[in-house]
Amino acid sequence: MLTHFDTEGQAHMVDVGAKRETHRVARATGLIRMQPATFALLAQGTAKKGDVIGVARIAAIQGAKRTADLVPLCHPLPITRVAVEFEADATASTVRCTAQVETHGRTGVEMEALTAVQVGLLTVYDMLKAVDRGMVIDGVRVIEKHGGKSGDWTAADLPPTA
Repeated sequence: MLTHFDTEGQAHMVDVGAKRETHRVARATGLIRMQPATFALLAQGTAKKGDVIGVARIAAIQGAKRTADLVPLCHPLPITRVAVEFEADATASTVRCTAQVETHGRTGVEMEALTAVQVGLLTVYDMLKAVDRGMVIDGVRVIEKHGGKSGDWTAADLPPTA
């Protein structure tokens, strides 16, 4: 059922007023692939624009907080926690971003977690694009969610963490 459309097929913001408030958690992940020389700049902290991962972490948190401003039918949510992790893999010349977002509310935070990951990875791209315009952002997806009427969900190819 597509809940963002009314009976006439018009887009609308879903009414969550009757839903019960619960603790909601969502985790999303994605990665950026780059050339080994670009990865070396990031890993050694010698990129011209500075601390790539530090800036990307702040950007990811800001992205989660601004999701309702970017995604038209998203509810603005009182986010209670955003945690962002970056994992660098020198062998693959990739950086994985994973974001966990939490709230106590009537709707989930999957969109906020996805936005955090995308903005974090876009910031890595922005800070390194002068040396590698061919970087690729890939595999951005929700990997688990908890809370709400539909309960818990974990991506089939991953073990649950909660």
